[in-house]
Amino acid sequence: MRNRLDIEELEKKILAPYAMKSCESAGRIYEEPKHEVRTCYQRDRDRVVHCEAFRKLEYKTQVFVIFEGDYYRTRLTHTIEVAQIARTIGRSLQLNEDLIEAIALAHDLGHPPFGHAGEHALDGIMKSLHEQGFNHNLRSFEIVTKFEKRYPDFDGLNLTEEVLIGILKHKTAYDKPGISDKFTHKGPSLEAQVVDIADSLAYLSHDIDDGLTSGCITEEDLIESNFWQKAYQIAKDHVSVSNKEMLKYQIVKALIDMQIRDLLSFSGDKITALNFQSSEEVRSHAETVIDFSPGMNQDRNTLQGLLNKKVYHHYRVERMTSKAARIINDLFEVYKKNPSQLPYAVYQRDQKYADKDVYEIICNYIASMTDRFALNEHKKLFDPYKKV
Repeated sequence: MRNRLDIEELEKKILAPYAMKSCESAGRIYEEPKHEVRTCYQRDRDRVVHCEAFRKLEYKTQVFVIFEGDYYRTRLTHTIEVAQIARTIGRSLQLNEDLIEAIALAHDLGHPPFGHAGEHALDGIMKSLHEQGFNHNLRSFEIVTKFEKRYPDFDGLNLTEEVLIGILKHKTAYDKPGISDKFTHKGPSLEAQVVDIADSLAYLSHDIDDGLTSGCITEEDLIESNFWQKAYQIAKDHVSVSNKEMLKYQIVKALIDMQIRDLLSFSGDKITALNFQSSEEVRSHAETVIDFSPGMNQDRNTLQGLLNKKVYHHYRVERMTSKAARIINDLFEVYKKNPSQLPYAVYQRDQKYADKDVYEIICNYIASMTDRFALNEHKKLFDPYKKV
C-alpha cells in the first residue's frame, strides 16, 4: 500500500523542478497533523468537494439561468470542465495535478446566483460601502478561510497556502484578483496559472456550445472568425455537415484541442527559456508564464468578441440579466429595511451591528444563495400569498 511519504517521494521523481511539491508546501494557517495516506493537496481537494459552497454550484448560473433548460452549463459543470482541462495541461507540463485540481474546484465558490449579472448587482451595491465592492475571488477566499464551518478547532477549511493564493489571485478577463492583506507579496505557482488559463479556455469553448444550442448564435454569426473556420474545417473532415448536432460537438472539440496544443507549445518553450529550478523561482517571477501564443490570443479575442456581441448581449440573455439584477436589488433592499427577516444563524437578534456590518451580512447571505433559492425567496417576500 502506498502512503503519503511514498507519494511525496514519487512527486520528487516525476514532477518537474519548477512544480510545487507537496512536501514543500508552506503549510496551513492552523497547524494540523499530516495524513497517513493523502498529501496536503489531496486533502485540500477533498475538503473543497465536501463543503456546502461546492454543492451549491450545481444550481448557480454560468450564462443561461437554470430555468432556461437542463442542457446549459451551470457553475458546477463549468468548474468540473476547468478542473479536467487544467489537469490535462498540468500533466503535460509535469506539474502537481492535485494542487491544480484543488484550486480549480475552489476557484468559483464565491460566485453569487445568476452568474455575472448577480455579481455586477452586488458589486454596485457594495461599492457604496468600499472601493473594492463585491469580488467573487475574495469571497471564495473568505468561504474557505471563514464562512465554511465544518471543523471544531477553526473556521473555514484550513487549506494550504498555495491553494489559498491560487483562489485569491485567480485572474482572467472576467476575474480580478481579490485584495487582501494576506499573501500580498507572494506570487502564484505555475499550477495556479494553469487554472487561470484553463478557466478562460473552458469559458470560451462551452459558451459557443451553449450559445449554438440556445439559438442565440448560429454558425453564420461566427464565420468571420478565422479560429472558428479552422475548427469547422477540422470537424467537417470527420462528420457530415448535415449532422448539425454532431458537427457542433466536433467543432467545440477542435477548438479546445487547438487551444491546448498552442498553450503547451508556447508555455513549454517559455518555461525552458526561463530555466526555473524550483517552484520558489516561479513564485518570485513577476510575469505570467502560462499563456497562449500571440497568434492564438488574437484568434481567441476575435471569437470572444463575437460571443460578447451575439450571445451575452442577445435579447434573451439581456432579459435574464435584467431580471437577475432586479431580484438581487429587491432582496437586498427588503433585508436592509428589516434585517430581522434574515435567518437567526445569519443575523443575531441580540447583537448590535453597524450599518456597514449589516451590508456585509446581507451581501454574504445573498451571495450564498442558489438561483432557485433566490427566485423562491423573492416570491415569498414580494408575493407572500403565492404558493412556491
